[in-house]
Amino acid sequence: MTKIFKFTAIAEGISYLVLFTNMLFIKPNNIDLYKKLLYPIGMAHGVLFIGYVILAFLIMKSQKWSFKDLAVVQLASLLPFGTFYIEKKYVKNA
Repeated sequence: MTKIFKFTAIAEGISYLVLFTNMLFIKPNNIDLYKKLLYPIGMAHGVLFIGYVILAFLIMKSQKWSFKDLAVVQLASLLPFGTFYIEKKYVKNA
């Protein structure tokens, strides 16, 4: 389960950055391409985000996280590069 969480954390972080890239660099230059990419990138990011949140709750006990640690893990999902930090610092034995 921890390996799945690590993969999901990395994939969620990448999808978040791709979503920002689409918004910041593609939208101003090519609005049609932006609109075509928005739904698939957004859907993938949404599914990965939900998976990240659910998996964090499921592995909380095996990782011996306190509620404060869980809150940090959950808040990191809202920050760019946050999930990469969590994957390195908080996830053990994967």
